[in-house]
Amino acid sequence: MLRRPSPTSSPPSSLTPEPKARLLTCGHGRLTAAGLAALLTSAGVTQLVDVRRFPHSRHNPDAQGEAIARMCAEHAIAYRWDERLGGRRHLNREADARSPDTWWQVASFRAYAAHTRTPEFADAMNELLAEVPRGRVAIMCSETVWWRCHRRLIADVTELSFGVGVVHLLPGNRREAHRISDGARLLPAGGLVWDGGGA
Repeated sequence: MLRRPSPTSSPPSSLTPEPKARLLTCGHGRLTAAGLAALLTSAGVTQLVDVRRFPHSRHNPDAQGEAIARMCAEHAIAYRWDERLGGRRHLNREADARSPDTWWQVASFRAYAAHTRTPEFADAMNELLAEVPRGRVAIMCSETVWWRCHRRLIADVTELSFGVGVVHLLPGNRREAHRISDGARLLPAGGLVWDGGGA
């Protein structure tokens, strides 16, 4: 029987060299403006796309959208917020019960999985990945580690649907190549489903 690990659990360690990936991801966590700037500049980021559904933080004043925009301007990093890629999606009880994304144990991940198959998400991804060849692009959310964040699903889609590699920026100046979720499966008509069928 397929073991379905929780998205809150740590994936196997990946120490492989960074591939020719052109999309980076990061989470601001508790980083100060200086700390986030150091994380981005050390990776050569030239554009930051904020993929928080709501670009605010109750706990970190340096993570407010306006503060991050100022920090980026000071370091010659282009900044934009894209609500279309934001997390915090919800399914009603009936829709969740019918969800094909049964590999995910957490309801919020199933809800975001459903969102990845919407025209809104597709448009946002096409726009995001069209920017990649023009610079070093990173997407950012609040969660420090990618496997507990909807960035994990964005990365799965980026690699499986678009063939673009993804690298996650982590504290301590570490970088980790994305590991596609075991339950992800590319559909014949395009898009992904996380039902364990690809495992």
